[in-house]
Amino acid sequence: MSRGLRNCNPGNIRRSKTKYKGEVRPSRDAEFKEFCSMAYGYRAIFVLLDSYRRRYGLSTIRQLITRYAPPNENFTDGYVRYIVQQTGIAADQSIDTCNERDMVAIVAAMSRIENGVAAKMEEIEEGWRLFQTTW
Repeated sequence: MSRGLRNCNPGNIRRSKTKYKGEVRPSRDAEFKEFCSMAYGYRAIFVLLDSYRRRYGLSTIRQLITRYAPPNENFTDGYVRYIVQQTGIAADQSIDTCNERDMVAIVAAMSRIENGVAAKMEEIEEGWRLFQTTW
Protein backbone atom coordinates (compact mmCIF):
# COMPACT_ATOMS: atom_id res chain seq x y z
CA MET A 1 0.00 0.00 0.00
CA SER A 2 1.32 3.43 -0.91
CA ARG A 3 2.22 5.97 1.74
CA GLY A 4 -0.56 8.29 0.57
CA LEU A 5 -3.21 5.58 0.94
CA ARG A 6 -1.81 4.43 4.29
CA ASN A 7 -2.05 8.03 5.57
CA CYS A 8 -5.49 8.63 3.95
CA ASN A 9 -3.61 11.42 2.19
CA PRO A 10 -4.06 10.58 -1.51
CA GLY A 11 -2.41 13.84 -2.56
CA ASN A 12 0.69 13.25 -0.43
CA ILE A 13 0.31 16.69 1.13
CA ARG A 14 3.37 17.49 3.21
CA ARG A 15 3.17 18.46 6.85
CA SER A 16 2.87 22.22 7.32
CA LYS A 17 1.34 24.82 9.60
CA THR A 18 -1.91 24.65 7.59
CA LYS A 19 -4.54 22.61 9.42
CA TYR A 20 -7.31 20.83 7.53
CA LYS A 21 -10.60 19.40 8.72
CA GLY A 22 -10.19 15.69 9.33
CA GLU A 23 -6.43 15.94 9.80
CA VAL A 24 -4.93 13.56 12.37
CA ARG A 25 -2.64 15.49 14.70
CA PRO A 26 0.02 14.66 15.24
CA SER A 27 0.52 12.67 12.08
CA ARG A 28 2.36 9.39 12.59
CA ASP A 29 4.28 10.22 9.41
CA ALA A 30 7.25 12.53 9.93
CA GLU A 31 6.91 14.18 6.49
CA PHE A 32 3.30 13.93 5.33
CA LYS A 33 -0.11 14.79 6.74
CA GLU A 34 -2.47 12.06 7.86
CA PHE A 35 -6.27 12.23 7.62
CA CYS A 36 -9.03 10.36 9.42
CA SER A 37 -10.52 9.13 6.11
CA MET A 38 -9.81 9.18 2.40
CA ALA A 39 -12.71 11.59 1.89
CA TYR A 40 -11.03 14.14 4.17
CA GLY A 41 -7.75 13.57 2.34
CA TYR A 42 -9.47 14.34 -0.97
CA ARG A 43 -11.17 17.36 0.60
CA ALA A 44 -7.73 18.68 1.53
CA ILE A 45 -6.61 18.47 -2.12
CA PHE A 46 -9.68 20.44 -3.24
CA VAL A 47 -9.06 23.04 -0.52
CA LEU A 48 -5.39 23.34 -1.42
CA LEU A 49 -5.98 23.74 -5.16
CA ASP A 50 -8.75 26.26 -4.51
CA SER A 51 -6.41 28.23 -2.24
CA TYR A 52 -3.84 28.34 -5.07
CA ARG A 53 -6.49 29.95 -7.29
CA ARG A 54 -7.67 32.44 -4.66
CA ARG A 55 -4.28 33.41 -3.18
CA TYR A 56 -1.99 33.22 -6.18
CA GLY A 57 -4.30 33.52 -9.20
CA LEU A 58 -3.35 30.09 -10.51
CA SER A 59 -6.14 28.85 -12.76
CA THR A 60 -4.76 26.29 -15.22
CA ILE A 61 -3.67 22.71 -14.77
CA ARG A 62 -0.10 23.71 -15.66
CA GLN A 63 -0.04 26.50 -13.07
CA LEU A 64 -1.71 24.48 -10.31
CA ILE A 65 0.43 21.38 -10.78
CA THR A 66 3.67 23.35 -11.11
CA ARG A 67 3.00 24.77 -7.64
CA TYR A 68 1.63 21.48 -6.24
CA ALA A 69 4.40 19.26 -7.63
CA PRO A 70 7.34 21.60 -8.33
CA PRO A 71 10.02 20.57 -10.83
CA ASN A 72 12.73 20.43 -8.14
CA GLU A 73 10.87 17.47 -6.57
CA ASN A 74 8.83 15.98 -9.43
CA PHE A 75 8.64 15.33 -13.15
CA THR A 76 6.12 18.17 -13.39
CA ASP A 77 5.78 18.17 -17.20
CA GLY A 78 4.84 14.49 -17.17
CA TYR A 79 2.43 15.09 -14.28
CA VAL A 80 0.69 17.85 -16.27
CA ARG A 81 0.58 15.74 -19.46
CA TYR A 82 -1.01 12.84 -17.59
CA ILE A 83 -3.74 15.01 -16.07
CA VAL A 84 -4.46 16.62 -19.46
CA GLN A 85 -4.64 13.16 -21.06
CA GLN A 86 -6.99 11.81 -18.37
CA THR A 87 -9.30 14.83 -18.15
CA GLY A 88 -9.36 16.22 -21.68
CA ILE A 89 -8.77 19.69 -20.22
CA ALA A 90 -5.99 21.63 -21.96
CA ALA A 91 -2.94 22.40 -19.81
CA ASP A 92 -3.35 26.16 -20.22
CA GLN A 93 -7.14 26.35 -20.22
CA SER A 94 -8.53 28.38 -17.32
CA ILE A 95 -10.50 26.20 -14.92
CA ASP A 96 -12.84 27.00 -12.07
CA THR A 97 -11.76 25.20 -8.90
CA CYS A 98 -15.42 25.23 -7.84
CA ASN A 99 -16.49 23.20 -10.90
CA GLU A 100 -17.25 19.68 -9.66
CA ARG A 101 -16.93 17.87 -12.99
CA ASP A 102 -13.48 19.26 -13.78
CA MET A 103 -12.07 19.15 -10.27
CA VAL A 104 -13.17 15.57 -9.52
CA ALA A 105 -11.52 14.44 -12.77
CA ILE A 106 -8.33 16.40 -12.03
CA VAL A 107 -8.06 15.08 -8.47
CA ALA A 108 -8.73 11.50 -9.62
CA ALA A 109 -5.80 11.80 -12.05
CA MET A 110 -3.59 13.36 -9.37
CA SER A 111 -4.40 10.53 -6.97
CA ARG A 112 -3.45 7.96 -9.61
CA ILE A 113 -0.07 9.63 -10.08
CA GLU A 114 0.55 10.01 -6.35
CA ASN A 115 -0.48 6.47 -5.38
CA GLY A 116 -0.03 4.30 -8.47
CA VAL A 117 -3.60 2.96 -8.39
CA ALA A 118 -6.95 4.25 -9.55
CA ALA A 119 -8.87 6.24 -6.98
CA LYS A 120 -12.26 5.15 -5.68
CA MET A 121 -14.60 7.70 -7.21
CA GLU A 122 -17.03 7.53 -4.29
CA GLU A 123 -14.24 8.70 -1.95
CA ILE A 124 -13.35 11.62 -4.23
CA GLU A 125 -17.02 12.56 -4.56
CA GLU A 126 -17.43 12.48 -0.76
CA GLY A 127 -14.32 14.69 -0.50
CA TRP A 128 -15.97 17.10 -2.93
CA ARG A 129 -19.14 17.18 -0.80
CA LEU A 130 -17.03 17.93 2.28
CA PHE A 131 -15.22 20.67 0.36
CA GLN A 132 -18.51 22.26 -0.69
CA THR A 133 -19.45 22.77 2.95
CA THR A 134 -16.52 25.20 3.27
CA TRP A 135 -18.07 27.77 0.90
